[in-house]
Amino acid sequence: MTSSLATRMLLMITFVLVTSAAVAGACFGFLLGGRTTALVAGAAAGLGAGAGSFLSRRQVAAFFRPGPAAPPPVPGDAGHAAAAAPAGGYAEGVADAVFVSIATYQAAVFPLVPDGVSEAEREARRTVAYRVSAYEGLPTAVRVSAAAALEAVDHGLDADRAHAAMKALSLTVYEHRAGR
Repeated sequence: MTSSLATRMLLMITFVLVTSAAVAGACFGFLLGGRTTALVAGAAAGLGAGAGSFLSRRQVAAFFRPGPAAPPPVPGDAGHAAAAAPAGGYAEGVADAVFVSIATYQAAVFPLVPDGVSEAEREARRTVAYRVSAYEGLPTAVRVSAAAALEAVDHGLDADRAHAAMKALSLTVYEHRAGR
């Protein structure tokens, strides 16, 4: 019986996950109470990781299956075909990273505790937010919405305006995802 590459990869990942969980559980158990606790904690962690891997095997296996083939491009309509194509997973990840980086910058500009964020940390978060937002692989709609959110947060005077801009950015990122 031959198995596919995806099945072998899934089994290898499951083996590493279960082994790592069992070893980590045993180490933690040994620190807490000795050999018996280490054995029980290692077995419990290994069984938990194995059960989780078993229950999620279909979702993980679906990740390794190739997606549907894209329709062939229509000659003379390259711009329209590229605009209508759904975003890839990499672009979605970059869009999510933009949202997270701007949200952390917003949290630095409008901290919950007065003087809770130093000026150096605020500048570092601003730098990261701008660098991630300027990435070339970012879809145009997300880039425009990110620029509006950065502008609202940069002013730092109106928390409600910044919140509305972040909400608009989150909706843009959500709408950009493939299959939505």
